[in-house]
Formats: sequence, C-alpha cells, structure tokens
Amino acid sequence: MSTAIAAPVARLLYKPEEAAEALAIGRSTVYELMAEGALKYIKLGRTRRIRRMDLEAYVESLAPLPN
Repeated sequence: MSTAIAAPVARLLYKPEEAAEALAIGRSTVYELMAEGALKYIKLGRTRRIRRMDLEAYVESLAPLPN
C-alpha cells in the first residue's frame, strides 16, 4: 500500500506577516509599504492580502545601489 503525497500548491495570496517573511523585512515595514502605495494589496472583508505577483513587482521595482 502506497500513500501518494501531493505536491504543495503555490501560494497566490499572502498575509502581511507572510509577505514580510518572504521579503525578509519586518511586518510593520510591510504595513508602511502598503500605506504609502509602494506595495499593492487587496481587501477581503476586513483582511488584507498581497498577491504573489504584487510581491514580485515590488521586488523588481527596487533599484540596486551603485558600487
């Protein structure tokens, strides 16, 4: 008898705390970025969620510092 292990589903929406972990920044920084419009989010009822594509777009918008 074998047990099939399903592959994990790629997350599409992140809680602000999860987004902070993914970006390796603080939770309050994520809320600040959302408040200033630098990081887009959606509201589902009373909760906020950040789409994976918006996290990726935010990272792409970051400019590296010159050497």
